[in-house]
Parts: sequence; C-alpha cells; structure tokens
Amino acid sequence: MAPYTNLDKQPAFTQLQSLATTAPDLSTPDFLTALRLQEYHAHSAGFDLFFATQRLDETILASLQELADQSKVIEQFLALKKGAVMNRIEGWDCENRKVLHTACRDIFSKNPHNPEASKQAKAELKKLAAFLMELDQGTLTNDQGSPFTDMIQIGIGGSDLGPRALYHAMAAYGRGGRKIHFISNVDPDDGLAILSRLDLSRTLVNVVSKSGTTLETLTNEELAKAAYLKKGLDPARHFVAVTGQGSPMDDPHKYLRSFYMFDYIGGRYSATSMVGGVMLGFALGDENFREILRGAHDMDQAAEEPNIRNNVPLLMALTGIWNHNFLGHETLAVLPYSQGLIRFTAHLQQCDMESNGKSCNRQGEFVSYQTGPVLWGEPGTNGQHAFYQLIHQGTAIIPVEFIGFRTNQYDGDITIKKTTSQEKLTANLLAQSLALASGQHSANPNRFFGGNRPNSILMADRLTPYSMGALLALYEAKIVFQGFLWNVNSFDQEGVQLGKILATRLLDHMAAQKEDESYDGSSTDALGWALMKATGLTKK
Repeated sequence: MAPYTNLDKQPAFTQLQSLATTAPDLSTPDFLTALRLQEYHAHSAGFDLFFATQRLDETILASLQELADQSKVIEQFLALKKGAVMNRIEGWDCENRKVLHTACRDIFSKNPHNPEASKQAKAELKKLAAFLMELDQGTLTNDQGSPFTDMIQIGIGGSDLGPRALYHAMAAYGRGGRKIHFISNVDPDDGLAILSRLDLSRTLVNVVSKSGTTLETLTNEELAKAAYLKKGLDPARHFVAVTGQGSPMDDPHKYLRSFYMFDYIGGRYSATSMVGGVMLGFALGDENFREILRGAHDMDQAAEEPNIRNNVPLLMALTGIWNHNFLGHETLAVLPYSQGLIRFTAHLQQCDMESNGKSCNRQGEFVSYQTGPVLWGEPGTNGQHAFYQLIHQGTAIIPVEFIGFRTNQYDGDITIKKTTSQEKLTANLLAQSLALASGQHSANPNRFFGGNRPNSILMADRLTPYSMGALLALYEAKIVFQGFLWNVNSFDQEGVQLGKILATRLLDHMAAQKEDESYDGSSTDALGWALMKATGLTKK
C-alpha cells in the first residue's frame, strides 16, 4: 500500500475543484427527472441510497471514483479489518493500536479477516450466552430468589452513546419485563434520578470502562454502590463489568461477571462488542443481539466493494467530501424519520466528530483543508416544526441525510383521511427532500425557496435488529472512509485529554481547600485558581 497522501495531493482533487464551479443546480426546471431519480440509486445490505437530489452528475461521480481509487480507501479498509496498526501518527507518540471493531461481527464467515480477534469475539459471545441462559433459567437471581428485571448501564462516551442509541432503536424487540437505564453524566442528579426510582434488589448494574480508570464512570459506580449498600444489598451480587482484561475493574471479588473489550476496539466503535452486547443481550435476548451483529457484518462486507455505485458507505463518504471540501458546506444534518432512532444522531455526533475532528494528518503535519463537519439532527417530523426553517431558507446551505423505513416497527397503525401514520411519515420525508432540492420561486421574498440544497435519502424496509446493525456499520464505514480520504487518524481522541488534565488540576484545588480553608492555589495554577474565584468556587 502506498504511503498515506493528503486529500489535496491526489490528482483528482484539482479536477473536482474545477467541477465544483459548474456543479449542477438542482432547482433548474426539469433537472430532477423520473429517470434521474431511478438511476441515482445504490444498494448495500438492505439499504437503498437515493442520491438524485445531490449536486452530482456522471462526470463528478467519475472523478469521485478516481479520488477513491487514488486514495486507496478500499485497500486501507481491508488492511484495517486484517489488523494493521491504523491508530497511529507516524513518528509521534500515539496509541499505536489495531482497529478491529469489525472483528466483533466477523463471526459468521469461515475465513474471518483477523482470525484471532474473531476468536476472541466468539469467546465473549459464548460467555454472554451462558450468562443470559442463567438469567433466563432462573439459576442466577437476587438474594430473595427473584429474577432481575432491570439493568443500569454506567459508562460515558462510547460506552453510553452507541449502546443507548441501539437500545432505544430496538425497544420494539425488547423482552417483556426487562428494562435498561443509563447513567453517564457525572452530574449526581443523573445517577440519583435513576437509582431513586428502581427496585435495586432486582436491578443489575453494568459498569463499562475499557481502562477501568474513567473518572466519571468510577464516580458514578461509587454513587450506585452507595445506594445499594444503603438498601443492605451487596454490590458484588449485582454489579457486572465490561472492561479490558487485567484492568483495575477485572476483579471477580467485586463483580458478578466480567466481560472483556480489547484495546483494538475504540470506544465510539464499540457498540457491537460487549460494551453494547451485555446490555442488549439482557434487553433483547441473545438471538436479537446476534442479528444486530449479522446486519453489521453484511454491511462490513458490502463496504469492501471498489465501485462506488455499489458501495453505499463509500458513496456517502465521497458525497460528504464533495459537499464539504468542494462545495464548502460546513455542517451535516442527519434526520431519521423513525422515532426509534431518537438517539442515533447523538451517537453519530461522537462517532463522526471525535473521529474526524482533526487538524493534523497521519504524518503529524497540519492539513490545509477542512476535515470533519459539524454533525447534528433530530428525528422527523418533530424537526420540521423546529429547525427546518433554517435548512430551507437560511443563509447557510446544510446538506441533509434523511433516513427512513417503508414500514413501522410495531404492528399497529391508524388511517386518518385515507392514509396511515406511517404513510404520512414517509410522505413528509420525500416531500422535504424534493423541497430542499427544487425550491419554490415566488415574487414574495418571504415565500421564496432557493432550492439547490443537497440531500440524500437512505431507506430500508423496516427498522429491525438486522437493519439496525447494518445502519450502524454503514455510518462507521462512512466515517472511516472519510478519515482515509482526509488522511487523518480517525481512531484517537487527543482533543478530549487536555480538558481532563485541567479538570484534574481544578479538582486538586477543591480537595485541598476542604482540608485547609486558608489554601491558596494561585502559586501553582494562577489561571485555574483565578477562574475558580471568579465563579464563586473558592472559600476565600
């Protein structure tokens, strides 16, 4: 594989810059035709991508294909899946890790890309199946012999956002009598609100931290333990751990069970590991969790296709590059028309912006072009009555990725004025796409819609465990592909660390002044101490 190359050094870059000056205008009369709507369509692992409403034509698509080929994104993706050390910056101190979240679901093929990692994934799945069997058969109960009905997941970042998004998305497939609750924020009100309303005697607590040292998570764990002890309950009989093998949390005396996540799985890519598996297995059952893995695996395989017209994640990645780097649009709205995906965009915010919010390349040099966009969004149709005004008529052009399903999750629906609720939902999705692209010309400036606002529609038949897994893997692959194209390391998060260091320094001040009311921290940390004084957090 050739050395990694910056986006603006690829031969296709200059050509795409030129093409951007004459990019198609979607609002041109008769530009959107029935033929274009049919032909600008790709399919991968149960998802259809309709991209006729993007500012693309055959010449631009051909140049984007050249960019993908020149950047060797498929070769890099295959190297990632086989276990190459991708989490690195050449010549600089960094994590230097493999990136093998795909191995968590590469358990269905006879020849997995990385046999050892797949073997480890299968071993953890076997442990999980045994744990779930004990719960189902009633051999693992609380002290009174009653079954566990609830589970609290304590984690933050990737240990919360992805699993939480999947749980909400799969609520329709949940096992009766079991519920999941999440504690992530170190704000004590978050944890106390959950702990105060549950029957803790029938509640398991799943504590998730790969390092076993995450401050917010350990603080919330102690908060939960205090609540259990106050009720006369032994936390060791209720708490399970998902952590790195050999971490401080890998202790059978403190936890009912321990499940492992490995250093080659990054937090924001960990939802299909035991980070999500323990909680999802408890809520949905082993079979449904494996269906999530199967969908993710099939999308991982589909993402290996070199032809961008047959690879939805890669086509979406390149379309995003086109909108961001060549058309100059700085943000991206991901708008799911499915209430189940109420927390999915929040997960994508971390997965995308923590991955590609970088300004130096994989050689440690600062780049001269835009990397990751600001990503945001909420489910439709609620969003239509909130921020769509700005998307349609605001001064900033905001590309949109709509996500929809042809049928709803639950069997029930109602017909009002000859159409069902699901039909109203999908009609709104399609209408928004056309309205953004075509616009509306009017002599009244208040009712003038410029149109020419790029968007895509991603659609599947139904939000099921399989399609949820596929959707998750689709966006993971899209994000990884964009990182390859920008030549950034999408797998570390150094930007999170500086704030943690400064927070620790401030906490030291807070602890010191409890011991000595005359304590003055200005000599060791003048700025931090001054900010504490200004905000009323010092005692003198």
